[in-house]
Amino acid sequence: MSLGILCLCLWSVGAQADDWPQFRGPNRDGKSTEKGLLAQWPEGGPNLLWSVQGIGKGFTHVSVSGGLVYVTGLAGKEGILRAYTLDGKLKWEAKYGPEWDKAQPGARSIPTVHDGLVYVTSGVGNVACFDAAGGKPVWSVKVFELYEAPQVQWGYAESLLVDGENVIVTPCGKKATMVALNRKTGQSVWASPALGQGSSFCSPLLVQHGRNRMIVTMTENAVVAFSPEQGKVLWQHPYENYRQNHPVTPIYHGGLLYVTSGYGKGAIGLAIADDGGSVTQLWEQPRQDPVHGQAVEVDGYVYAASHQKANGRWSCVDLKTGKLAWEDPGVGKSGSVIFADGRLYCYSEDGVVGLVRPSPERCQVVSTFKVPQGEGPHWAHPVVANGRLYLRHGEALMCYDISAGSGAP
Repeated sequence: MSLGILCLCLWSVGAQADDWPQFRGPNRDGKSTEKGLLAQWPEGGPNLLWSVQGIGKGFTHVSVSGGLVYVTGLAGKEGILRAYTLDGKLKWEAKYGPEWDKAQPGARSIPTVHDGLVYVTSGVGNVACFDAAGGKPVWSVKVFELYEAPQVQWGYAESLLVDGENVIVTPCGKKATMVALNRKTGQSVWASPALGQGSSFCSPLLVQHGRNRMIVTMTENAVVAFSPEQGKVLWQHPYENYRQNHPVTPIYHGGLLYVTSGYGKGAIGLAIADDGGSVTQLWEQPRQDPVHGQAVEVDGYVYAASHQKANGRWSCVDLKTGKLAWEDPGVGKSGSVIFADGRLYCYSEDGVVGLVRPSPERCQVVSTFKVPQGEGPHWAHPVVANGRLYLRHGEALMCYDISAGSGAP
């Protein structure tokens, strides 16, 4: 069995094929493998199956695994992890300690569900693990305190990566930049060298490049790759903007890394060497500069909403060349994007959700509707799981039926 297949098998334990068990989906790339979804929506949007209020302040999307929907939120000064059934009934809730209550207060960490356990971080740098079925606390670690990491302006915003028996955390402290904790006990397995670079809100990606495995993330100054086995730094590539803010997880496809962030910096393309020990920058494209809305690759093209350079317009970039294929107002100014069953699901900061047909020729908006509930910024990403679309707006969570035949015109 190849390493790549082994990794996929390890991840699939306890998760259904159409679940969305962590940040940005099964493979952290914003893409679902689901089929049989509506190709366009009825006027006014798909059927709203249920909604709940009072999930707490936050900007996180849900995770869906094993028949439960998990979401984090801030209540008072406390972080709350809640699990709902697929019909919107509260199954359990658990406190995970102090949560970020300063500028833009709210939860920032998407739950990671793996093999009967669920993992979250808080905006103040604590990691907690719970039993996924009943919410019983399993362990917790104050990683900022343990690795002497400074508090992050705007709050720590990493969503945890599970690799085999380890949970990967990036405190960017004086004692280590990245660490691996035993996922069942919370005990330290390895700690990388301290690079002297602060956190930049990035959630790491596990990359299988030929025979080489690496964990790729971004600090405030660079794109960095670590060995998943020992935490050794494999390579670094300088990358920074004036805000030192890089929440977009890099995208890996065909030996290339797509890296981007907002505030005018834009995207770059990096080719990883065959031995995995270095990278070479191939191109730079300043027009595509999303922030926390992320980006998604489909058939060799990357789709995202800009932040600054293009005044919130949506765009398409050729991953191999960095050439800008198009820019368009799309479904509204800025926003987040995922992909499922031949369609982009775009959620703008204007509160409009749209189905868009991916094409390098032009932006093709198929259907739109306005998010009807919640308050505050529209920053949470959409989630597609088991024929349903989940949207979070502030303290409101909405679940829509998007399965084919559920109301198509």
